[in-house]
Amino acid sequence: MVPLLPVFVYGTLLPGERNAHIAAQGGEFTVRPATLRGFRLFDLRPESYPGIVPGAADDLIHGALLTYGPADWEQALALLDELEGVDEMPPVYTREQVRLTLEGGETLTAWVYVYALADRLRQTGAVLVPEGDWRGVADR
Repeated sequence: MVPLLPVFVYGTLLPGERNAHIAAQGGEFTVRPATLRGFRLFDLRPESYPGIVPGAADDLIHGALLTYGPADWEQALALLDELEGVDEMPPVYTREQVRLTLEGGETLTAWVYVYALADRLRQTGAVLVPEGDWRGVADR
């Protein structure tokens, strides 16, 4: 059985971004600011979406924690997995468990979608976002 965990989002699924409506189709959820250490963030162009990959221990990604209720969780995860191409061959993203930090210092385990197409990151248009906040990227 898949653990019932919240989901950390850092790009198009963030509130106010272009795929936030897909997160909302999964049911009611709460949103809390959160950060993820140990990953690097890339802005992919011309795709206009981000991807994260494992990085150094001091790398920091800024995003939000989406917590769905038990009745909505399974539906929400299925929608997010579909959007993120988890079941494509090859997968675009993999869903992995990570430890996050919430405002105030609380840490918890959550799901995150990690970019799986390593070759794409070595091509033109894969831009490292050193500050770790995709919302601040110009020219999206």
